Amino acid sequence: MRVSAALMAFAVAAGLLAGCGKEKNGNNEPEPTVSAEKIDIAVGALKGPTAIGLVQVMEDAGNKTTANNYNFTIAGTADELTPKIIKGEIPIAAVPCNLASVLYNRTNGAVQVAAINTISVLYILETGETIRSAEDLKGRTIYSTGKGTTPEYTLNYLLRAAGLDPEKDVTVEYKSEAAEVAAVLAESEDAVAMLPQPYVTVAMSQNEKLRIALDVAAEWEKYADDGSSVVTGVVVVNKAFAEENKDALDAFLEEYAASAQYVTEHVEEAAELVEKYDIVKAAVAQKAIPYCNIVFLEGETMKEKVDSYLKVLFDQEPNSVGGELPGEDFYYSR
Repeated sequence: MRVSAALMAFAVAAGLLAGCGKEKNGNNEPEPTVSAEKIDIAVGALKGPTAIGLVQVMEDAGNKTTANNYNFTIAGTADELTPKIIKGEIPIAAVPCNLASVLYNRTNGAVQVAAINTISVLYILETGETIRSAEDLKGRTIYSTGKGTTPEYTLNYLLRAAGLDPEKDVTVEYKSEAAEVAAVLAESEDAVAMLPQPYVTVAMSQNEKLRIALDVAAEWEKYADDGSSVVTGVVVVNKAFAEENKDALDAFLEEYAASAQYVTEHVEEAAELVEKYDIVKAAVAQKAIPYCNIVFLEGETMKEKVDSYLKVLFDQEPNSVGGELPGEDFYYSR
């Protein structure tokens, strides 16, 4: 995968706290799932929102207060994690949603998805005041990254849902890096671009004329009649690991859910941790986190959203999800 695809793996929905339906303690809070003995677990994530949601777990792991011992790998691109996930060397990882499906197909179902950790991180920016809905993109040139990957498929779906033909009604110019798109925005008086967070925040800090015109996720949901959403990042797990270490995995998922909630509710403190773990500078993180749509969704909600999103990608390009839509065994349930 290209860097631009990995960046996709950068809150309109609240994080769901894990442990629903479990026995309650005296404070009416879920009893934590604790494995009988601490084990060592390698965990991977990508620089950006998928890793941002993990920072409280990372901090607790460093303080030796987590249910298990976690060894984190924060990678710059999905390509750095993919072979280790396939081999089972990293049994838990936060990756782009479509990559989860690709891994499932490449491993004959040995990789499952356990939760959604980020909804869309894509935004339409402009230097004017002319775009108020996706229909307003007609006749415009849109600069973006992600040719042949999920940003392109997401934009095409949004345009078509708004009644526009991506081939005729707009001109889309794809750049290899988000920095190139930001440079175009800085040089133009009326440029339109689609960028992921935190590059949106970076670009706006460099150009005071820029504004967020559209939240791609909100626009998608406005037009979609199938209840679908943009799903950027998910938590995947090695199936054999999940079967052999269910208590340990469930404990991690509870800690992840709590971390995602902490990040969205304590932005300033979380931003400091984001810089501490070399994900992005605190100043950028503090402004970007409210727009990163960090969540923790599992169970039927996860399944419905992932199913519908992968189908949108599959209908445009089957290879974007690994050639086939995943089966029911794609979903881990605790």
